[in-house]
Amino acid sequence: MTETGIPELLLTHRGNPLMLVSAEGLEASEICLSDGYAVRRMYRSSYDDTWTQPWGENKTVRDNHRELAVEMENQEGADMTLRIRAYDDGIGFRYEYSTDFDSLTVISEKTHIRFMEDGTSWSIPGNFETYELDTREQPVSSTETANTPFTFKTGDTYGSIHEAALYDFPEMNLYRSDSLVFRAELAPRPDGIKARIPGKFTTPWRTVQIADKAVGLINSSLILNLNEPSEIEDCSWIKPQKYVGVWWGMHLGTQTWTSDSRHGATTENALKHIDFAAANNIEGVLFEGWNKGWENWGGSQSFDYCEPAEDFDLERIAAYAAEKGVSLWMHNETGGSIFEYEAAMDSAFARYRELGVHVLKTGYAGGMPDNIRHHSQRAVQHYQKVVEKAAGYQIMIDAHEPIKETGIRRTWPNMMTREGAKGMEWNAWSKGNSSEYLCTIPFVRLLGGPMDYTPGVFDIYYERAVKDPGRKAWNGDNSQCYIKTTLARQIANWVILYSPLQMACDLIENYEGHPAFRFFRDFDADCDWSEALAGEPGDYIVVVRKAGDRFFLGAGTNAEARTVTVGLDFLDPGVKYAAEIYADDPNAPEICQPDGTRAPDKTAYILSTKEVSSSDTLSIAMSADGGQAIVFKPVK
Repeated sequence: MTETGIPELLLTHRGNPLMLVSAEGLEASEICLSDGYAVRRMYRSSYDDTWTQPWGENKTVRDNHRELAVEMENQEGADMTLRIRAYDDGIGFRYEYSTDFDSLTVISEKTHIRFMEDGTSWSIPGNFETYELDTREQPVSSTETANTPFTFKTGDTYGSIHEAALYDFPEMNLYRSDSLVFRAELAPRPDGIKARIPGKFTTPWRTVQIADKAVGLINSSLILNLNEPSEIEDCSWIKPQKYVGVWWGMHLGTQTWTSDSRHGATTENALKHIDFAAANNIEGVLFEGWNKGWENWGGSQSFDYCEPAEDFDLERIAAYAAEKGVSLWMHNETGGSIFEYEAAMDSAFARYRELGVHVLKTGYAGGMPDNIRHHSQRAVQHYQKVVEKAAGYQIMIDAHEPIKETGIRRTWPNMMTREGAKGMEWNAWSKGNSSEYLCTIPFVRLLGGPMDYTPGVFDIYYERAVKDPGRKAWNGDNSQCYIKTTLARQIANWVILYSPLQMACDLIENYEGHPAFRFFRDFDADCDWSEALAGEPGDYIVVVRKAGDRFFLGAGTNAEARTVTVGLDFLDPGVKYAAEIYADDPNAPEICQPDGTRAPDKTAYILSTKEVSSSDTLSIAMSADGGQAIVFKPVK
């Protein structure tokens, strides 16, 4: 505690000071909440137990922490409890306020974090409207603003700053106020204040994950453990899925969302996709542009969430999906019109329940009304309202243009996955996502939770789209666009980029008859256990997941070719496995790519099989921008 009554936390790792946290709390208009405190009493406790979840990277999670609750009061009569939980892999702390006011006007948060030494950081710039930004590797001291997770390495320690249990509060960014000092900056409301809260209020957790190795951050359960147990008693309807759908063609420019001659979501196309899913061990199908209102996109942003387009026979399609045992996904693009959507949710969700729909993809591609920021308190409240309303209708949510993941999936397990970063579509109409980016986001964005990146393009150079004479780019010239990784890396992304709702995003015509699509048919999105085995942010990543009696491994590298050796001791002992390996072809011929550069053909791959056991090691050879994917199947 400082002389002015401000709590401070000194965070050390293996005896070395890492950062000093000035826990000044919130600044409010009505009463001083941030200083002048005196400690009234302290409570210490410990907890060690395991809990299970209906889905997740790991079905069983250990929660082992020590807690310190410091009760304080300041001279203006504000009571604050600073609650701190210490885990082997980091800490979480939050502010719990009790005042005599009915409500409080939050002007700012005054939490400050001082790094003890400079280091390297990986993050996206601070932004209260979007997360679809390139990641940056730079010194901690050169970072002006950053969204969280904010990943860093100082000395030999890796860490990441984030938040947990964000429900009724604006998101937190980090703004540098001195060379190695960052302050918490909150997304503002339209009137400039940060939040309106009750006089008795608990903030989200502020978190710092710590690890000796970079992959330790990925393997941490700290964010989930700082959330409350499930509010949904019967989770039997909440199930991971693989899915395909009408989506990628719109970004390539071969199809449209609107009901014209190139409309993608037609009855004929829907039935074809359902047949493909049923024949390829794929649980779900998604159709964007199925409903009326897309002609308003970019204008009034008004959509009909119940009425299908004239050429999309919703009743017939839903019945056919049910007959084939395929899950029909509905897509609700709101364009950011949150008030209109909130008014329509009950009628739309009731209609989806009648149709047997249990998965909903939402979108907020557009400005919200009345200058509401996408990451402000009002927007956070909206996103949560959707999740809770959907739970009442037994609907799982895949949110795009979302608020960031902070572990609420533990409490509301129907909140399955989110976008919240530059996803696959950026490859269709921009310079695209580099292999370095794909080696960075597992250590940054995915520390918050699952991401619906929508991986899996096989037509790397868009050869089918180029042959389409009616192709029309909707978001700028895309004649030089292509996928910046190898085919083997596209396959590996199904394992690396975790999502319980995992898409094979390419046009289904590009999968039909392709030997490498066997991996996705074998793949199981409902994993039981996961571990990141090796990796460094921006350089490479190796992840393995177990589902049933099979293991799935995904590895990827940046623009540097490399070989990584991993032990197979994660396999069940005493069992022989057939390892089916999808690898880059080291002898791929050099070709001219759409942007005029020459490089080895990224579509070239080798499929091989070898017998292995838990006592073996495996050398994973990856070409530049490449990767490797492996299915380990028990030998019967």
